[in-house]
Amino acid sequence: MQDDKITLNPVEFASAVLGGNAQKPGEENKLYIKRQLTLYLEATLLAKDFNSLEESQFDMAKAQQREAVLSKIIEHRYH
Repeated sequence: MQDDKITLNPVEFASAVLGGNAQKPGEENKLYIKRQLTLYLEATLLAKDFNSLEESQFDMAKAQQREAVLSKIIEHRYH
């Protein structure tokens, strides 16, 4: 497993998501703005959740690597 973790900038991610969400023909501005705001907030929260998950996965991988090294040390020492 790599030691490189992926993190998303929540603001940049949300802005990119909004960029692909054009106003529908005939859609009222107020409805479009509400849709954009909802999408922005959801995208921001999703990016933060992803970063938290990535951090915990990264920490778990490091712990597994530590345990593997300790197991090898113990194995060589007592066998």
